[in-house]
Formats: sequence, structure tokens, C-alpha cells
Amino acid sequence: MSANCPLLVIGDALLDRDIAGTVERQCPDGHAPVLDERTASVRPGGAALAATLAAAEGRNTVLLSAIGQDGAGAELRRLLDAHGVALIDLGLAGSTPEKIRLMDGRRTLLRLDRGAERGTVGELTATARAAIGWADVLLVSDYGRGLTAHPALRAVLARRCTERAPLVWDPHPLGADPLRGVTLVTPNAGELQARPGAPRGGSPKARAVALAKRWGVRGVCVTLGADGALLVCDERTVSMPAPVVSDGDPCGAGDCFAAAAACALGDGADLTGAVSEALAVAGAFVERGGAFAACSSPPPPAQPSMQRSTRPDALTANRMGPGAAVAPRRRETLVATGGCFDLLHAGHLTTLQAARALGDRLIVCINSDTSVRRLKGPGRPIVAAADRAAMLEALRFVDAVAIFDEDEPSALIERLRPDIWAKGGDYAGCTLPESAVLSQWGGRAVVLPYLDGHSTTRLIQEATYLAAG
Repeated sequence: MSANCPLLVIGDALLDRDIAGTVERQCPDGHAPVLDERTASVRPGGAALAATLAAAEGRNTVLLSAIGQDGAGAELRRLLDAHGVALIDLGLAGSTPEKIRLMDGRRTLLRLDRGAERGTVGELTATARAAIGWADVLLVSDYGRGLTAHPALRAVLARRCTERAPLVWDPHPLGADPLRGVTLVTPNAGELQARPGAPRGGSPKARAVALAKRWGVRGVCVTLGADGALLVCDERTVSMPAPVVSDGDPCGAGDCFAAAAACALGDGADLTGAVSEALAVAGAFVERGGAFAACSSPPPPAQPSMQRSTRPDALTANRMGPGAAVAPRRRETLVATGGCFDLLHAGHLTTLQAARALGDRLIVCINSDTSVRRLKGPGRPIVAAADRAAMLEALRFVDAVAIFDEDEPSALIERLRPDIWAKGGDYAGCTLPESAVLSQWGGRAVVLPYLDGHSTTRLIQEATYLAAG
């Protein structure tokens, strides 16, 4: 995988454990081997594994999932953070699923599953909607736990399909059908055989062709292990060989393949090129020892980048006044947003959460008191700039606050040079004045979902009415 196009992974996250040891005797009260434990390791599984593998290649990766409020969920969140995967968690009313392998060397003796019952997935948040809406490439990693059947999630993903955003769907026999317009569906041969609606008997090619037509997707790629892959697209079928792998562990190979294919499509490859790249990446992954070797140990500490950014940074200090100096920083996705933020309300919080999900850091640019008075009148602001900034800084999804004196923040934006300038959805349909300055370095303006019925003006009107009554 290269590391150019950011990736959003959507799907069921699991916690995987490997307990490895040696077997040298049988249980005296039954015909079962006795495993003497030597090591125990834990790693992200399911969609979390696909996200972790992409992040390990330097890919900016976000995982949208639903995780339980239990010990396994807490451990999974910690692992994702350690591996550099940003998490948007919808919440799961139920247990976080665990898969535990008991291994004699590299040989799996038994797998123990916990949390097999499905939990209830939480509501789709504004942050999740924004992440889907602005993702450059998406991977749906379905493990049959119910997330991909979420009606609101499917509706937002369906809109992305109509925009022909690269979207790979890694299906599960117990999961929901892929959406019409998906770029590539990646079942293995067993999943294809077990898929409801697939013709019984016949060749993998016949089943893949039938499902591609039924789903209305651009391509179906059936992975066949050592036999490579069968790609059905544009009314043609292409057999693609796999690289020769002398030895290894295939655990996680499907997740690796799907993530690599999604990244290749996001970086501009066609379907054939993406499958070829994914086969090579998955083969190397298996030969290195699979998920056990790739993810069981904590990732090494991040090394300082040798490439210096030409963009200044406002994030070396939390508070910036007008004209404050800035310092260089390592390259990362900086998101900025702006406004008066006089009387912080739920609409502000919705927009700020959605903005933070678009990158690594969020800086909020607020109008100074004199600037607010020019824009809103002599009775504003209600709350002084220092107090507005302090409240914003207290939010966990805000990394820094900058104050500007002008009527609009173009001069500050030019100094900060953010990758993304985010505005609330009350600007929908308008040309943002900040777009011109952002184009100087390739930044982009984004309009985010806005919570209707919430505004500072309305709060003031209601307070005045109550005071008068």
C-alpha cells in the first residue's frame, strides 16, 4: 500500500487474542491435547484489523464502528489509538466480540469465540455522516454483526455510491447485501458459496457473475487463496494468479487484501490494477506471518519526519491572539473552522465534532470582541473573547483556538494554511469566501451538517422573551 489517499473503514470491530504454546501430552481425563501457554497477545480484529493494517503503511485511516462499553472494548480502543487509527464509535449495546486462538506454534488447535450475540448499534452521528461524506476512499468490512444493515448508514453510503467514490465492500454471509454502485466486492470462495441469493452449485465464476448482476456493483473479486483471484467486471472475467508463498499464516489475509484494494483504487488504479496490487500485498502479508506478526506487538514509537512542512502551525500553544507567531510542525491534516461562538450551543458542538473527524487537529478561529460588534451590533458579544476561547479549549475535540480582529478570517487562514476549512451547514449552497485563499496551497472548503433550530440569536430571543414574561 502507498500512503497517499486517506481511508475510511466502516464495519464490525473485534478483539483478537492469540494464546501460543506447546503440546507435549494429552489430558488424562479426555482425548484432548494439553497446551502449555508460552505467550499471549492481543490485536485489533475484523474491520479494526483492516484499519490497523492500512495505518501501519502510513495511511491516514479512520475507523467507523460500534464498540461495547466493556473490558474488551476498552482494550480495543487502546490498541486502535496505539496503532494510529482514529475511531468514530457509534456505541454498541452489547458485548465487544472476541476471537481467541489457541495455537501450537503456528498451528491453530481451537478457536474460542466470546460475545457471539449481536448488540444494538447506536445512532449515526453528525461526525460519522461528515466522515462518510468527505472520505476520499471507503472500505466496508462486514463481519455479520449488524452494522452494515444500519438504515441511516446505508442511506449515507448509497449517496456516496452515486458520486462514484471508490468503495470496496468485503462481505460476510450473515451481513447485509452490498449497495448498488459499489466499486468492488471481495468475497472469498467460501463466502461466495454461502452467500444467500447465489446460485447453488456451478463454478465460482457463475456465482460471481450472478451476484454482480443482482447487486448492481461494478466488480466482484473472488479471492481463492493460493489460486489467486477471479475478477468479474465490465461483463468480462479475469483470472489473476497469486504470488508464490513458501510458508506463513493466512489469518487476516482477507482484511489485508480488501484494505490494499481500497487504497489502490483511492490512489487511482483501475479494478484490474487494484486487484493485482492487493494480491501482492496480501501474499507478502501471509509470508511475514499474517495478523499475528503484523499487529500483535505494540507499534514502534513514531519517528520524527525528515520532511519539514512549509506550513506554519498554530497548535504549539492552545491560545493565539491576533497576530501571534506560529512555529513549524510535522505534516498532518489540519482542519480549521471559524465563527463568533457567542453562547456556545448544541449546533456548535455538532459542527465542531464533525470538523475534528476530518483530520488530525482542529483549530477554531473566533472573531474578537471588536469584530463581533461590527458584525452583530453594539449589544454583542454576550460573552467576551477570552471566555469564549476558554470554553472552546475545554472541548476534547478542539486542539487550539485563534482570535482574529478582521470581519472575516482570510488573513488568519493564509497564515495557518489548513488542509480543510469547515463551515456549518447553514452555508449550504453558498460559495464560501475562504475558498479563494485556500486554493493557494490546495486546501479545500467543506460544508458540514448543521443542527437546525439552534442559534445564538434564537437563544437571545428566547431569553429576552422569558425575562419579559
